[in-house]
Amino acid sequence: MKSGMAELHSDPIRNIALLGHSGSGKSALIEALLIQSGAIVDQEGQGGRMVTDFTPLEQQSGHSLESSLFHLHHQSSHINLIDTPGTPELFGRAMSILPAVESVALVINARQGVEQVARKSFDLMQDRKKCGLIIVNHCDATDAKTENTLSALQDRFGQHCLPINLPSRDHSQVVDCYFQPDYNAEVAFNSVIEAHDRLVEQVIEVDDDLMDLYLEQGQSIEPPQLHDPFEQCLREGHLLPVCFVSARTGAGIDQLLRIINELMPTPEEGNAPLFMKKEGSKMGEPGEAVSVTADPEAHTIAHVFKVITDPFIGRMGVFRIHQGTVKTGSQLYIGDGRKAFRVNHLLKLQGEQSQEVSSAGPGDICAVAKVDNIHFDAVLHDSHDEDHFYLEPLVFPEPMSSLAIDTTRHGDEQKLSDALHRMTLEDPSLTVEHRESQNETVISGLGSVHLQMVLEKIQAVYNIDVSTRLPGIPYRETVLKASEGHYRHKKQSGGSGQFGEVFLRIEPLPRGGWF
Repeated sequence: MKSGMAELHSDPIRNIALLGHSGSGKSALIEALLIQSGAIVDQEGQGGRMVTDFTPLEQQSGHSLESSLFHLHHQSSHINLIDTPGTPELFGRAMSILPAVESVALVINARQGVEQVARKSFDLMQDRKKCGLIIVNHCDATDAKTENTLSALQDRFGQHCLPINLPSRDHSQVVDCYFQPDYNAEVAFNSVIEAHDRLVEQVIEVDDDLMDLYLEQGQSIEPPQLHDPFEQCLREGHLLPVCFVSARTGAGIDQLLRIINELMPTPEEGNAPLFMKKEGSKMGEPGEAVSVTADPEAHTIAHVFKVITDPFIGRMGVFRIHQGTVKTGSQLYIGDGRKAFRVNHLLKLQGEQSQEVSSAGPGDICAVAKVDNIHFDAVLHDSHDEDHFYLEPLVFPEPMSSLAIDTTRHGDEQKLSDALHRMTLEDPSLTVEHRESQNETVISGLGSVHLQMVLEKIQAVYNIDVSTRLPGIPYRETVLKASEGHYRHKKQSGGSGQFGEVFLRIEPLPRGGWF
């Protein structure tokens, strides 16, 4: 659904993806941030989610199945937030949004500690050189293990996981340890002054001048002085700040907004995107790294990190602008395609809602609909100079489960083929294969939950009834020992007649060597 036209904002942009295990509260946390910033109104008795988990399948399952985009304005920042599914078998969908952001927030359940998806997300965040933030949610729960959770984070991810705030003794509030620390506040564990000093000492390790002021001259270091080295620590992975919140009560949400607004990097401050260039004559060679800068006046370069297909609106590409400016009416190329498409409607997404904007610059995340050739991982650009640009690809997990799928109604075969094609466009970790030897279509995913979600969507969205079974095994015959054969062909009746004689000798080679 669309609302009216909005103008381009001029505030610095922060792009943050929330990753974490199912049940950590990522969706509830995003809603709390949207409410706190005034982006949405908290309506009493609303029940369930207001803007997150908006698809019927998500509402039925009670957790996120797709990545979804939201945005808010807070003081001097325009903040783009990406919610992701937390089920381990949907991790491919979660990791596909990494190219769109500078920062990753690992959301941890204070009752459960460090779970599988958080561990996988941390490794991926390190590999892609993303700035990190850890959010410990549910810190108000009666069974919350906040101190144990912090210890587990430090044991698993490193001693540079340092709290930027701490829960109060009764866990009803959160006490700031960085901007304006209240050294007399009673906290659940450790102390505010200890947490503040450890943060300062960790940050000044990358700045010799500040270290001299602090250690040798005994001067206190104020947050404005720490800003640049703090972001350097984030870029280099030298610091992973930990903040405690409760999405349910709102405790710590205002501090989290301040941390995002003042400390998390803008596109200019984060690590550069991993763009490469490789022309046709070099396809067998490694790509050459290229520089892409957040310059609004340069050639436009954007990357499609999500595709949404809908039976009614067609194909929508969601993209992050890395360089240049996209406006309504812009002509953009897809990869090395020779024919440009026109941006008729440039959209900002707020969950299932969309708002048309006139233009968007470097760092922003937008969408364009009804572009037939747009696809996941495509690079959009406005000059043939960038025809061969691509972003270093993600390595998705290998499929673990497979099912043979067929329609129960005769005549739905083409509908099923079209639906599966659309779903592979949306989900890069889903594969579809037609096995001619078995005459069956096989879908493969990261587990039974992944495949069950695919089957439910085929029924609910595309209205196709299907049956499934275990895939057949494509047995092959092989030559086991040497053998000879002889055949003589004769045909004398009519015409000039026919004659042929064949001598055949066949023997096996080592396994894999054919014959």
